[in-house]
Amino acid sequence: MHRHLLLIASAAVLASCGEQKSSAPATTEPPAEATASSPPPQPTAPAARGEIADAQARLTLATLAAPYNSADLANGRAAFARCRACHTLTEGGARLTGPNLWNVFGRQVGSKEGFTYSPAMQAADFAWDTARLDLWLDNPRQFMPGNRMIFNGIHDADDRRDLIAYIATQTQAPPAT
Repeated sequence: MHRHLLLIASAAVLASCGEQKSSAPATTEPPAEATASSPPPQPTAPAARGEIADAQARLTLATLAAPYNSADLANGRAAFARCRACHTLTEGGARLTGPNLWNVFGRQVGSKEGFTYSPAMQAADFAWDTARLDLWLDNPRQFMPGNRMIFNGIHDADDRRDLIAYIATQTQAPPAT
């Protein structure tokens, strides 16, 4: 008899733990005003710490000269992974093995304060622009013999385009063409 009462009591307790009833009908669809008034949000990759927000990067991208204004920033970000061990992009960012690249476009070669450049970089007489950065990134040793950068280059033209555009958008300095 005790078992029977125990089973009934257990069933009653379990039944009272069920879902609470709501006066609103259950639905899995969004409210009509949400579907009619706005398009679904577009997924975006989260910005890394110190990275310029996607919206601001897209605005800067639109100001760049062709072909950089049609670059793939996600690919540029991926290409910058090869540079990240030696360079930072943020304003006031650390100098690592290489100099910080904030405001690199239009900056005189070998002039970033606080970084010790090779004699070849110190002797160069030009400011960085997209064309020179493209040549540099393709083959740094050939572009400027005697520089200390230990990097074989990025030989794919699309990757270089995307990387240059990414650097421009992250340093907030549209490059001179």
